[in-house]
Formats: sequence, structure tokens, C-alpha cells
Amino acid sequence: MKRAYINGILLDGRKDMVPVEGKAILVEDKKICGIVAYNEVSSEYEQIDLKGKYIMPGLINMHVHLAGNGGSGKPQKKKTDASKTVQMLFSNPITANVAHQLVAKYAKMELMSGVTTIRTVGGLKDLDTRVRDEIANGSKIGPRILASNEGISVPKGHMAGSVAIAANNITEALQLVDKAVQQKTDLIKLMITGGVLDAKAKGVPGELKMEPAMVKAVCDYAHEKGFYVAAHVESPEGVRVALENGVDSIEHGAMPDADTVQLYKERNAFLTCTLSPALPFAKFSREVSGIDEMGEYNGKIVYEGCIAAAKSAVENDIPVALGNDVGCPWVTQYDFWRELVYFHKLVGVSTTFALYTATLRNAQLAGIGDITGSIEVGKEADMIVTEKNPLDDLCALRNIEMVVARGRLIKHPKVTRKPAIDKQLDPFL
Repeated sequence: MKRAYINGILLDGRKDMVPVEGKAILVEDKKICGIVAYNEVSSEYEQIDLKGKYIMPGLINMHVHLAGNGGSGKPQKKKTDASKTVQMLFSNPITANVAHQLVAKYAKMELMSGVTTIRTVGGLKDLDTRVRDEIANGSKIGPRILASNEGISVPKGHMAGSVAIAANNITEALQLVDKAVQQKTDLIKLMITGGVLDAKAKGVPGELKMEPAMVKAVCDYAHEKGFYVAAHVESPEGVRVALENGVDSIEHGAMPDADTVQLYKERNAFLTCTLSPALPFAKFSREVSGIDEMGEYNGKIVYEGCIAAAKSAVENDIPVALGNDVGCPWVTQYDFWRELVYFHKLVGVSTTFALYTATLRNAQLAGIGDITGSIEVGKEADMIVTEKNPLDDLCALRNIEMVVARGRLIKHPKVTRKPAIDKQLDPFL
């Protein structure tokens, strides 16, 4: 298969990208084999006329849970036993297969929305790696997946029993790393603190749940096995514990201080900014969000902490990745583009920097910058096409005209949007 993408306006994904006209992108099988002038395209290439539209690298979503699709469902007032639900789901081969197919469906949804690579950070059993491999071997359609499968939590810790397993002690935690080795995951995910919905009082979202000794033991062992470690953290104390004990990426973040900045630099760690799940808790009325006064209060703390953490990171040259924590209320598998808009508007970066972060920078931080993230010769052909220029308005990414995933062309990709979600979220664009 040889294709030449012609008559498009190229945004290559690099930090200093500017629109470039008059170039053809040559793709052979999965890889970009040339970027040449239109008149240099050989007749052996099938020509794909982009008709003046914008072509850029596919987006990379660095914080995904494939077990859900968010939606406008309100948080449950009556807590259910997640572990029993998951056990019941996988006790029957029919329902287990339904879960498998749902995860595959959500992965495909990411691709159809212009996301050509995802990093999963907590999932059901080994479904993330199974779907990853099915996509890689061509039996399913979806993005490239970097998978963690189930996260490591503690009893009564964040997501324990659903997309994470509770380790009662360090020995059990290290056994979960061994399990990840057997499942051939791509990274390890720790749940170090709680979150907004499991806080027990005002002012304490992100309460420390995992002891520093366990964090250190898991990080040391994971690094020995060749993994890097991502950690759910939503409090200043949690960030400190995570960085002091070896975590490589802080997911979400919290209000920073000078010591935190220094720890990031000493550890050569990065922050994954996730504004999408915090915004509804902080900005929606309680009638819409369905949370109580305590949840709203704590949601604002996390929201403001995430923004401050991202601003501090940008100002201090700490690497920042972007993810949207899909699966949380109001956060869907097809709305990663909103995270770029929030990063631009709330953190104050340029549209160019936001697009660079969601493409080449995310690829580099995920360890695959030599494979994808930019439109360059030798890299895999992961590209998307939009009618309008996202550097003028990132909302152009809402409507994807074409997706190319590892050379595979998908024209007119479609997702089924939920009007109730658009109605509530669009005023914040």
C-alpha cells in the first residue's frame, strides 16, 4: 500500500509548528516514507486529496480508563461494592465477553475521535492488554494502546476492587508487579491517594492511602523489571510521597510549592494534567453534578490544584502530558479534544503548545517519541485531518474528517455524541 496525502496544510506536531502548504506526505504500509513537493509524487502512489484541509499527528491521550464512557450519570449516592460487581461480571463467560467487547468498543471510539494512541491507567482484569494485542494484530480496530491493566491500590483505597486491586502489604503489592510482568503490561499504575468522591470531610480530597514504604518498594521493583510508574495523586502530601519514593508521573496533581518543583526535577518526573474530570465538580451546579456540598467543596480544591500544578510545571520547565481521565462523570471516550481547550484557556498556554503537548510531547513522555507523535519521515503514519486550523481554534478538533492509524485510512470517522454532555460542557469552551 502506497498513498500520497496531497493538497493539505501540514502541522507537523513539533513545538514550533506552523502551517505548511505545498507538501505531500508519502505513506508506505505503516510508515511515513517521504514529505515532498506535490510535483515529486510518483504515479505508483494512490493520491488522497485533502482539498485544503489541515493534516496533523493523531492525538495521544495519556490518561484513559477503558472500563467506562463517562456520560451524564450522576455519582451514586449509595455506594456499591465494586469488587463484588467485578467478580460477578467475570464469573460468567457471557458477561465477561460483554465486558471485553465493551472495552474494545470504547477503544475504537477513541480512534474515531482522532486519538491514535492511548495510555490506560487502570482497567478491568487483563482486558486492556488483550484489546491492545487484538488491535496490534489487526483483529480489532482501535488506537495504539499502552496498557497498565489493573492499578495497585490498598484496602479502601482509590478504585480498589474495580479498576485496581487492593494490596494488603508490600509482599502482595510486589506480587501484583509480577502479575503485570506476566500480562506484559506497558506500565504500572499506583493509587496513592483518595479522590473527591471518597473524601470523608471538607478540605481533605486526596487523602494519603498508600504508605510511603509501599510506594518505594513498588517503584524500586517496577523499575528493576523495566516499568515506569504512574500514580493517582490529588493532594500536596501525596505528590511529595510519590516523588520522594520513585514515581515517574504524577496523574492529576495538587497545589505545588518550591519543594515540589525541586522534587519533580530531581526525579526527572512529569505531570499528567487532567482538567476534564475536575471541572464539572467545581463549575456545575449541584443540581446538575449530583454531588453534595462537601463534594463540591473538595472538587474545587482538586480543580484549582490541578490548574496550579500545571501552571507551575509549565513555568518551571517540568514536562507536562495531557489526559482526560475518561470514565469519570461527564468525561467521554470521544472528548479528549476538550482537554486541549482547557489546557489552553485555564493554564494559559498557546494553542500551538497545547497541540504539541497532545501529540509529540505526549509521545516522548510515553517513551514512543521515535515511533509516533509527529509527521516525520520514518515514523508510523498516525495522522488526523480537520477542516479548520486548530491553531486558530482548538475546537476544530471536535470534528475529525479523516484518521490514519499506522497507515490505515479511515475516511469520515463517526462518533455518537451525547447532547446532554455537550449542553453542560460547551459553555466552558
